[in-house]
Amino acid sequence: MIIHSVFDAAFAPYGKVLGGYDTAALTDTLKSVTPVPDGVDYVPSQPELEQLPIAGQFASNAYGGMPIQLGWCNGHNTRLNCLEYHRDSELNIGAQDFILLVAKEDDIVDGRLDTAKVKAFRAPAGAVVEVYATTLHYAPLFRRSRSRLPGGHRAAPGHQRPQTRHHSPQRRG
Repeated sequence: MIIHSVFDAAFAPYGKVLGGYDTAALTDTLKSVTPVPDGVDYVPSQPELEQLPIAGQFASNAYGGMPIQLGWCNGHNTRLNCLEYHRDSELNIGAQDFILLVAKEDDIVDGRLDTAKVKAFRAPAGAVVEVYATTLHYAPLFRRSRSRLPGGHRAAPGHQRPQTRHHSPQRRG
């Protein structure tokens, strides 16, 4: 599988990198307060993240003033056994470089997705990566090698999701 960059034009159908954010305090907080479990865990709301000034910046600039949640998705992701999408864009910020596996919602035919359509994109630590609502994605992978995806992966912390009134969090893993 070829690993592209989120800065490549090939990422445009799936999302974009948002500039102008200083994510140092966010990534430092992710490293200090979030665990890295053996599996993959998802916590939709982490108070220490939501108290950071960048939370207000995301709410104002990326979500047009809507209330948001800042949570995390951490662990050791070892397989592509799930892809999901949302009704709104999602921001992903890693405390370390990570790889997003993505596909398009409209690639689903009769409830099935040909996994050959899944593409890999590397994001550098601290980059604010918007994943569009129509993009299938799941727990990011930690990149250990330049040549291939590793057999064991560490999901990058920093998975942010907007809060909506009808939001029902799901445990990942």
